[in-house]
Amino acid sequence: MQICIFEGIYFDRLEPLVFPRPVYNLVCGIHSLKDKILRAYPGVHHSFHCRPYIVPFLQNKYPRFEVNTITDDDCLFINGAVLAHQNLSQIIPISDTTNKLYVNNDTIIAARVSGKKLEEIKGNMNDLLTESNFDGLPVEKVDVKCIDYVWDLINNNGKELLSDYAFLVQNEKEKILGKVHEGSHLIEKDNIFIAPGAEIKPGVILDGSQGPIYIDKDAVVYPNAVIEGPVYVGQSAQIKSCARIYDNVSIGKVCKVGGEVECSVIFPYTNKQHSGFLGHAYIGSWVNLGADTNCSDLKNNYGMVKIYVGGEIVNSNSQFLGLIMGDHSKTAINSMFNTGTVVGFSCNIFGAGFPAKYIPSFSWGGSDAITTYDLERSIETAKRVKLRRNKTMLESEEKLFRKIFDLTKKERRKRGYPY
Repeated sequence: MQICIFEGIYFDRLEPLVFPRPVYNLVCGIHSLKDKILRAYPGVHHSFHCRPYIVPFLQNKYPRFEVNTITDDDCLFINGAVLAHQNLSQIIPISDTTNKLYVNNDTIIAARVSGKKLEEIKGNMNDLLTESNFDGLPVEKVDVKCIDYVWDLINNNGKELLSDYAFLVQNEKEKILGKVHEGSHLIEKDNIFIAPGAEIKPGVILDGSQGPIYIDKDAVVYPNAVIEGPVYVGQSAQIKSCARIYDNVSIGKVCKVGGEVECSVIFPYTNKQHSGFLGHAYIGSWVNLGADTNCSDLKNNYGMVKIYVGGEIVNSNSQFLGLIMGDHSKTAINSMFNTGTVVGFSCNIFGAGFPAKYIPSFSWGGSDAITTYDLERSIETAKRVKLRRNKTMLESEEKLFRKIFDLTKKERRKRGYPY
């Protein structure tokens, strides 16, 4: 039997983060949703399902992946938005060969399919999978959590940091493998892992008393930075001098992070290396936050934060919720964002005051005036940014840019943009 991790019909609730990636490549804790699922079923043959326009990019980036393909005669489909724990394989065992649909309330968690029903699905793998694909299967209710909105990823990040850290260090006899300079301070040292090649400069405080800290390979923490766990710092990332990284923060590889950050997820290759506050935020890849960019994550009346999702205002039922920003977006110095602001893919935000709480993908401007960010200019900028990290833009990635531009035209026109 093979496992197929699939995208469901509610993927758009996780925009703009999912414009360039499938839902299961979103991160919560240290690892992606995909990695957590596969961790629960080690060694099992697996494939992936996603929206058709992402397939070429995904196949170029991960040539060994089987995408939108089922080759076995039995398949266990698992929703890519599942927040899987180690016991997932006990709740939904791979050894059970009975065709069955697993649900939590109205959400599909998984489906085991074979025979004629599987043959039908194989012929429709370029479509999003819905409950109708699994009509007629016996239904079993299971207590498995699924990510519905971006703030679910933010609110669960702390617990997932604990779980992922425990998994990563379970067989490590030594935890301090990198270079720790004299004059740095490690509090609750047994709760801190420093990978080979990582460097902790003098004056740094790593405080593991409230949760673990994982500093990945070749990361550098510069003098007088303070990190309070649980926190993950990715491979080759840089934590700048005097940074204050508080609990429940995940920082991806090759990021540069400074200022004050708490309860946030920052994807790889993103820079927030200057002063400014980022809290309860979720930031995509290849983003640059200019010096003194600040986001509010708490309303003045301490009420629940409402946020724009799919054309509607949704109550997040979260008292704390900051900035959500898509890949390749940029902010100028001294930019400011209200609680629950959503900035789309490839935006360039500048100017005085607070911009709107929802900024469509490919926007150029701020609170005074805003228009469409020219597609060719945005691609050229992305190419320059990637070259600074010794990366080049693949043809499939450029096509992805163009596709996302087309997909988001409607929401720009709705707000009076020229195109």
